[in-house]
Amino acid sequence: MAHYTHPEIKTTLPGPKASAVIALDAQVMTSSAARDYPFVISHGEGSWVWDVDGNRFLDMMAGIAVSSTGHSHPDIVQAIKDQSEKFVNMCGHVFYNQGQAEYAARLTKATQIKGNGKNKVFFCNSGAEAWEGAMKLAKYKTNRANIICFYGAFHGRTWASISTNASKVNHRKGFGVMVPGIYHAFYPKSFKCPHNAEVPMSVEGCLAYLKDYLFAKMVAPQDVAAIALESIQGEGGYIVPSTEFIQAIRQICDEHGILLIADEVQSGMGRTGKLFAIEHFGVKPDIITSAKGIASGLPLGAFIANEEVMNWGVGAHGTTFGGNAVAIAAANKTLDLLESELMANATKVGTKMLERLKTFVTKYEAIGDVRGIGLMIGMEIVKNKSSGVLPDPKTRYVKQQECLNRRVLMLGCGSHAIRFCTPLIITEAEAMVGLDILEEVMKGL
Repeated sequence: MAHYTHPEIKTTLPGPKASAVIALDAQVMTSSAARDYPFVISHGEGSWVWDVDGNRFLDMMAGIAVSSTGHSHPDIVQAIKDQSEKFVNMCGHVFYNQGQAEYAARLTKATQIKGNGKNKVFFCNSGAEAWEGAMKLAKYKTNRANIICFYGAFHGRTWASISTNASKVNHRKGFGVMVPGIYHAFYPKSFKCPHNAEVPMSVEGCLAYLKDYLFAKMVAPQDVAAIALESIQGEGGYIVPSTEFIQAIRQICDEHGILLIADEVQSGMGRTGKLFAIEHFGVKPDIITSAKGIASGLPLGAFIANEEVMNWGVGAHGTTFGGNAVAIAAANKTLDLLESELMANATKVGTKMLERLKTFVTKYEAIGDVRGIGLMIGMEIVKNKSSGVLPDPKTRYVKQQECLNRRVLMLGCGSHAIRFCTPLIITEAEAMVGLDILEEVMKGL
């Protein structure tokens, strides 16, 4: 692949070709699509993408952490070509195929799950499907009806998934009664509460709420099938929990016979420098969900559990397209790249990015906090920092747009944070170019 050092500006945004596509899109696409930028992609290479008017952008969001191996990685492209010339799909839940079985063997062996038997996997099409499947499995295994999730959570857009979401009310608004049996606890934050609200923020406070309020007043622990969390919260603002909290949740689950589900759709597949982020906390969950970067952009989801848990009856769960042969081929090659170089690169480059971004907290009034692991980093945009940290969604949006004008693609998360979820193939030099441009924006240059 060729090497580029800086973005390139050819036209104003959107250019004439992009404007034509955007106009057509407005006529035929659903109004629910949330478009942050007037960016119409033409092609991509590594950490770089071009629009249809020839503008070159540095990609620091990877299609929301999906393009894990970068854009059009030659090894991934070759794997897709090779498999598509053989066959594209033959329903992997009715018939057998070698690629699916071999990748399943690799993935389950690499996944750290609680249990004494062999790990097993169910392949599906997306993160939301994986999440729903994991909840179904937990209920089936425990014969219990209820699930505890967390405020700030995002798990997908299907009806059951939005019932567990608690990051934006817009995900639930207008859809009526949610799936019953879902309760929410508080997820701890190490930075100052944005509103100085009277809600638990510390590990102790969050655990006390779970035990003294949910368990004592709302739902008996003996009726809870699973406590389900994101190992690092994604849409909630890239919130990194403490090891103490995650280990305490594991202990509570063990005490009451509750299964622990780790949603690794955004934080998994090497993004934090380990295959799954939960590994950083010294805990093994009972079920892990995965999607997004698992197949370098092809639609694939999975949930994984030990055979002691995933022992439901034939036909208890199924899929038509899950484990699509081309997606499996891409996923198998993705795992090759993760294990050989990209997880190490996520640690190396992510550490350098985090070090530099942390200096921004003291240099710029608008930056209230920076946190992250590997190439999963969040930066809070705030106002009135000297007198009290207040969220500033408007400034967050303005800074994102200014980065776009300089041809750097960044994405928000939470109400007022910017996330850095670059392709795992990004070099330190490329990352620093992106942060140079961000710093120009923060300085107002």
